Amino acid sequence: MSGAEHDFGAFVAARATTLLRVAYLACGNEAEAEDLLQTALERTYRNWDRVRHDSPEPYVRRVIINTAISRARRRAILSIIPMRILPERAARSTDVDLRHLLMDALRDLPPRQRAVVVLRYWEDLSEAQTAEVLGCTVGTVKSQTSKAMAKLRAALGETSVEGVIGNAHA
Repeated sequence: MSGAEHDFGAFVAARATTLLRVAYLACGNEAEAEDLLQTALERTYRNWDRVRHDSPEPYVRRVIINTAISRARRRAILSIIPMRILPERAARSTDVDLRHLLMDALRDLPPRQRAVVVLRYWEDLSEAQTAEVLGCTVGTVKSQTSKAMAKLRAALGETSVEGVIGNAHA
């Protein structure tokens, strides 16, 4: 095993759990999160010689978020295509705890707004770091955060969104 392979293996062993959490929060589905992380790690490995000298974690986060957004767009386009038989929708659980309530509200956000909330509140990145990961301006991060928080407040009713996020994160 070469030094680069060893370094990559050590990086994955140290950061995989955190990166899987980012992927899960970005898409809201455990199986898809594992697939997102696998895709991100594969792309990172292909560019490891370039990425490892910088901080590789922001690179992997960016790949996860961009891939999640692309997949959500693809699903949205496919949902517009008419179907002969409508798919059955899963019944909502009557036992809704805080995490399920928040995850449902997160899933309802557009992909970019969901990405901003995940990066800002779960990953605790600054506005500038979030903008760097998403490849946008700080102003875009601020406006997307504001819109996302307004939608979350509307979805969660009187419950404080910041409190819900803090409790779910703990």
